[in-house]
Amino acid sequence: MLKINIPDGAGYIIKELNKNGYEAYIVGGCVRDALLGRVPSDWDITTSATPQDIKRIFRRTVDTGIEHGTVTVLTYEYAPITSYEVTTYRVDGQYLDHRRPDSVSFTNSLSEDLKRRDFTINAMAYNDEQGLVDLYGGCNDLKDGIIRCVGAADERFDEDALRILRAVRFAAQLSFDIESETREAIKRHCNYLRDISAERIQTELTKLITSKNPEKLVMAYELGITSVILPEFNAMMETKQNNPYHIYNVGMHTIEVMKNIPDTPVLRYTALLHDVGKPNTKQSGEDGYDHFYGHQEESRQMARQILRRLKLDNNTVDKTCLLIKYHDFGISEDVSKKSIRRFISKLGAENFEDFMYIRYADMAGQSDYRLAERKQVIAKIRDTFNTIVEEKQCIRLADLKLNGSDLISMGMSPGKELGDVLKYLFELVLDNPELNEKDKLAKLACEYRKKTI
Repeated sequence: MLKINIPDGAGYIIKELNKNGYEAYIVGGCVRDALLGRVPSDWDITTSATPQDIKRIFRRTVDTGIEHGTVTVLTYEYAPITSYEVTTYRVDGQYLDHRRPDSVSFTNSLSEDLKRRDFTINAMAYNDEQGLVDLYGGCNDLKDGIIRCVGAADERFDEDALRILRAVRFAAQLSFDIESETREAIKRHCNYLRDISAERIQTELTKLITSKNPEKLVMAYELGITSVILPEFNAMMETKQNNPYHIYNVGMHTIEVMKNIPDTPVLRYTALLHDVGKPNTKQSGEDGYDHFYGHQEESRQMARQILRRLKLDNNTVDKTCLLIKYHDFGISEDVSKKSIRRFISKLGAENFEDFMYIRYADMAGQSDYRLAERKQVIAKIRDTFNTIVEEKQCIRLADLKLNGSDLISMGMSPGKELGDVLKYLFELVLDNPELNEKDKLAKLACEYRKKTI
């Protein structure tokens, strides 16, 4: 019989429930992941015991979602103390908002509980006594790499529209495909995603694009999902790039960039949105090629709107937009030490590695036209950056050898005058790093003050 190694805490809870006359199993994603040889992040337990029964049997519990039958049990019997969500078998009432049931009733039937779940691979239960309970072919679908709804797909998506996006997300994370009937049901019901909160959409989209298969976003486009949650991507997929530097349309170029960049949310969202402004800036030139003048700033502005709409946190929004704004540095600008110092002063030295990731990934999604030359430019930018850092050249206002306190001691007033002088000195030092000496800066500050009084 198949054996899953259940954590001691979860095993203890199941045995205690069994001792008191109740059924109990690990269920859902932990069973799926264990069968795939992955380490489950959570071990959820389902049981015939009611929430009141669970609270009576265990001395430390938290009412996590008791109205839906969920109680968190803390296992003090094992070190370190762990917690497990224990949920009563249940039958859901009607879904009137395509997200949550209007009522929940408890049942003694495991089969009733399993049939309300989303996909076959998530509708399996297990304990050491009964082994694997697989009523809907989840084990075979795991072997075949298939995402399939439990029962009628139309009903599952009508109940909870977020399952539509979850299907693609699981396909991306597990390198699976979506079964044909489930695909067709997604097409019929994807408009229901409009009823889902932006926070829920963002959680699933982030998991999708940070997976090892971000190209599954194309599946979301083909099934009609992005037309609801990210219509800007549809515009990208429909924007050709007749240009020697490109071999893909904007959308497929974007997919290639995502595939070639580390899987952090900031970098994947940067890759996803770095060219989102291209459809709005496309021009056909007299040379017969397409041009996208100003797309960097247009993309930055659009990315901020999109990320805000998706309820991303401020740090992710700000850093992503910064990288988008400067992602093309070095294509048209000169890459002298002076220009690179100015560039780093705006980008921030702490963001330089992420900038390099996006530059190299961007090239990976382009043609071979003048590729060696472009790589040389990027290598020069890196080498120059390393030199600037090694020589401790001034690239931040804080790097000036003369600070605000020094200027105040020279008789300058705090406020606008002080700020203007520091800004003036910083601009001089960015162009002439040799001026970053206290005596030289003090002299320059006095000269500037005389001119402006």
